[in-house]
Amino acid sequence: MSASPEAAATLQSWCDAEGDQTVLDASQLDLSHVDLSGADLALATFFDTNLTGAKLVGADLYRAQSVDAVFDDADLTEASLVKSDLRETSMRATNLSHADLGSADLWKVDAQSASFRYSQLDGATLLGVSLRGADLTDASAQNTTFQVTLDDGTIVTGLSGAIRGPTQLFTNRALRELAGRELEWWLNDRGASVQVLTSGERTSQGQRK
Repeated sequence: MSASPEAAATLQSWCDAEGDQTVLDASQLDLSHVDLSGADLALATFFDTNLTGAKLVGADLYRAQSVDAVFDDADLTEASLVKSDLRETSMRATNLSHADLGSADLWKVDAQSASFRYSQLDGATLLGVSLRGADLTDASAQNTTFQVTLDDGTIVTGLSGAIRGPTQLFTNRALRELAGRELEWWLNDRGASVQVLTSGERTSQGQRK
């Protein structure tokens, strides 16, 4: 439980009614360091919620909304965030290893130093997402919008799939755009196996639903 009395009361009420399939509304609560591992958080709302250091291992956040939430240093290993709405969410150093973010909407997300190792990003939309220092080792990005910011500390070894840029590369204290073949070369030269799609182009596998 969270140390915040209001947060504890909200969680207790939600737990008591869980059998009635009550959707959690944790908006504006302090849930820092709470343990909700394995919880059914489908359709939950986390508007302006503090989840710093929270443990959400294996949690189901299908279509959850976390606008302006803070997940810094949280553990979402093996969590399901399919079709979740993560607009303007802070996910600095968040552990998303083996997480499923299929068709998720990430807009202006700060994911610096986050771990996406072995995660599924198929069909996801990443717009204005900072991946500086992030680890995307062996992540899957099939038909993924990948308009992100990278730097030389971003690990892309084993990243595979087909993406749409352009991206921004932060280097020498400045940003420059990478698109098309140049983006494809930059990623694959660092161990990825990625195809950069042109506008309207799709792979034979199609977009994940």
